[in-house]
Amino acid sequence: MAYQTDAEAAAQLSEACALIKQETGKVIVGQDRVIELMLAALFSRGHALLVGVPGLAKTMLVKTLASCLSLKFNRIQFTPDLMPSDITGTDVLEEDVASRKRVFTFIKGPVFCNILLADEINRTPPKTQAALLQAMQEGFVTASGAHHEIAPPFLVFATQNPIEQEGTYPLPEAQLDRFMFFIGVDYPSEQEERDIVIRQTSPEKPVVAPVLSPEAIIELQSVVDKVPVPEHIINYTVELVRKTRPSGSGDDFITRMVRWGAGPRASQYLVAAAKAWAILHGRTVVDITDIRELAVPVLRHRIIPNFHAEAEGVGSSAIIAHVLERTQY
Repeated sequence: MAYQTDAEAAAQLSEACALIKQETGKVIVGQDRVIELMLAALFSRGHALLVGVPGLAKTMLVKTLASCLSLKFNRIQFTPDLMPSDITGTDVLEEDVASRKRVFTFIKGPVFCNILLADEINRTPPKTQAALLQAMQEGFVTASGAHHEIAPPFLVFATQNPIEQEGTYPLPEAQLDRFMFFIGVDYPSEQEERDIVIRQTSPEKPVVAPVLSPEAIIELQSVVDKVPVPEHIINYTVELVRKTRPSGSGDDFITRMVRWGAGPRASQYLVAAAKAWAILHGRTVVDITDIRELAVPVLRHRIIPNFHAEAEGVGSSAIIAHVLERTQY
């Protein structure tokens, strides 16, 4: 489909977002903000880390979203014995029927899909984690010197359990930085939990209708790329991110509580995500409120509190709230 105006494109994407939430609502109760952040990641070509205790339907949410978008979905359960080739694929020696010669054939792994769920990514060693993160960053897999492209759209949702750390390999900060969003998945409300119990124990299973095709998603991603960002929004974003860094911040609280602040990729992701967030809500220009709305999920995993913060129970979210309060607009 071709859009005549930016307003038409924004209206189409906003309407599609509403339809997607309606369809996922047949299976998932609540979690509207989580779904919106996942859609913002998709349309701004980012990846997201979902963190929540077991049983909050993270896997079901990702699978349902893939069904709504007519996208190929694969799930990898990360375990300590998982190898990089179990993700990316491997070369297999086969005999050519015509020439009778043996040749290596690349067998694609589960990473070759549109939406990949990396379940409990911190349960596998760093070497295997790195294999997935390379595919996320580069959009292709290298095997025996040959590049194998991963067809767009390509999006990774990784999950982590925040309460069980025994036998895990926490993602290094440099690898965490590859994820656009850190999305906290919280407990449902009491009424939502009642609805979940009723729905999941019912013999009737809802059917989710597709809302967008892969081709439409790629086109809408291009629309999001073109969303204009005023200069004062860029300046505000850069100022906000720079104030998270203890060196040169001029803020005693930040100097005392922060070991490392967010890097330049945080500014890039904030602006890119704000473009998608604005158009998902039917607007054609990014506003300051979009940056502030996305500050926590974009910055939360990029700010490393020091031992003073840990001793006083000050987490990265509290540090972001402090910076937002002190950054004027």
